[in-house]
Amino acid sequence: MTVSERNPTPSNRLGLDGLEFVEFTTTQPLVLGALLEKMGFRAVARHRSREVLLYRQGGMNLVVNAHPGVVRAAAGDEPVTAVGAMAFRVADAGEAHRQTVALGAWDLPSRAAAMELIIPGIRGAGDSHIYFVDRHRDFSIYDVDFTPIVGADPHPPAMAGLHYFGLVQTAFPERTAAWLEFYQSLFGFTVLPSGQFFGVVNKGVLLESPCRKFFLQLIEPPEDSGDVAWEEGLLRIGLGTATVPAAIVALQARGIVFVDRGPIRSTDRGALTQLYPGGVSFELVHSELGA
Repeated sequence: MTVSERNPTPSNRLGLDGLEFVEFTTTQPLVLGALLEKMGFRAVARHRSREVLLYRQGGMNLVVNAHPGVVRAAAGDEPVTAVGAMAFRVADAGEAHRQTVALGAWDLPSRAAAMELIIPGIRGAGDSHIYFVDRHRDFSIYDVDFTPIVGADPHPPAMAGLHYFGLVQTAFPERTAAWLEFYQSLFGFTVLPSGQFFGVVNKGVLLESPCRKFFLQLIEPPEDSGDVAWEEGLLRIGLGTATVPAAIVALQARGIVFVDRGPIRSTDRGALTQLYPGGVSFELVHSELGA
């Protein structure tokens, strides 16, 4: 579904220009890597000093961070995988960081070691981070911190035109309004009209980025969640494609399983994959953003 009702042009004082990368933190990098390969991503580079791999397909960069200490431990030996960060492309990373901190965002201490690039950021929902990147054209952040994997295509094509459509964030019921204010006041996101959704998961609230290149969806726990533990954080990635059925066929051929029961059934509008180890899932959404 494409946007049928557009709001007035939002303010974009930070110069947001899309998503630079999304980061997974995990204790199972090989398991997650195998899933990403099925989803069409390819490992293209390795961090020079950390247990971090860069995956890519088309214009999407996806970082898998398995460096010791970055993942919050779970009970026992239970594996942990989470969407740990999203990076916004901005006109000036340092200025974007200064402005958001001045407006009340919590600063994120640098994790850079000697000879590593410092990427400014702030704290997001739960344990997640939001980074600011202004090196994404001829000279990128990956040219500094990563070493290309020998024999890997540095620019693997996207399957079925897949591109970042957005991310889904969980929120406590009493905190949704605060998160809306967070994204509106710090970055200039616009709340879409009530009832306007994309894909097949029609719940929560949608926000459109000021650059109109990606969306955020805030969802609260369902009324029948019972004793299910509910935490705030980044839940899953939405992948846009102009032709959802073609993307489904291509991904199913690679072993990806989609939910097809109850209210969540694959349609021309979108589809949702099953939960994979660590609670990882991906959502397909009909989109013309990548055109």
